Amino acid sequence: MNYANLNDFLKRGTAIFAKGPVALIFAEDPVEVDSTILHHLCLGFRHVVVFGGPTIEIEPHITEGPDSEKVHFVAYDLLPDHAVQQAVNAVAMQMPKEWLFYCYNAEYLFFPFCESRTIGEMVTFHTEERRDAMLTYVIDLYAEDLEANPDAVSLDEAYLDRSGYFALGRPDAMRHPKERQLDFFGGLRWRFEEFVPKPKRKIDRISIFKAKPDVLLRDDFTFTEEEYNTYSCPWHHNLTAAVASFRAAKALRRNPGSAFNINTFMWHASTRFEWDSAQLMDLGLMEPGQWF
Repeated sequence: MNYANLNDFLKRGTAIFAKGPVALIFAEDPVEVDSTILHHLCLGFRHVVVFGGPTIEIEPHITEGPDSEKVHFVAYDLLPDHAVQQAVNAVAMQMPKEWLFYCYNAEYLFFPFCESRTIGEMVTFHTEERRDAMLTYVIDLYAEDLEANPDAVSLDEAYLDRSGYFALGRPDAMRHPKERQLDFFGGLRWRFEEFVPKPKRKIDRISIFKAKPDVLLRDDFTFTEEEYNTYSCPWHHNLTAAVASFRAAKALRRNPGSAFNINTFMWHASTRFEWDSAQLMDLGLMEPGQWF
């Protein structure tokens, strides 16, 4: 179903808002929009909502296929500042106590054992652990051959960094470290940090969360309720997830300041992405917690 704008979606999307989990995909360009939709449908999201401009087209085999009632397109301008946060917060206000996930096109959510368990099962377990949000690490993907793939996107030959990730304490207003909160770094944003503005170098997002009144997503992908921003509860480790993302690679290849200085993203710690959760857990890029 198509919606003319965000307000139209908020008025007519009542069936979508009734029950989560729901995936919100923000399509900044036409790259891999269809594969992003299909990936998240396969994870078991009840609905997938795509926000994008007039250049975004979804293939008929998705919009007219067996899952067509689960796929929705909202005409939406992503260029203004805070556009993503405003849309996420607006939808969250319509879905109190329901689970939401948000990402961009050419980004793919993975959680522990997602090949055999659904997103619904995962958030149900997370809820039982008295958690209302989940930390996700944005893991940069990139193509091996940039001449063959000038936008650095290749699903068949995707690579990621197997090392080079680290965390620093997250300070509060008094410069004291916040409890159970860290800023995480690594991937292309770390290796090519001279081309990345400092506020955009972190790779942590709270991208899976239970909507709650007056709890808002901020510009740095954290929430106004501090407990949402923690990586685990006080008594044991919790589940974390990963978002495998071509977004940084695309940006570095398109930005005139970096495009002519980068001939390859490959280095000694590059490894082929196997598109499964086991690899990400083995590399320490997500945590199964108590879920086995």
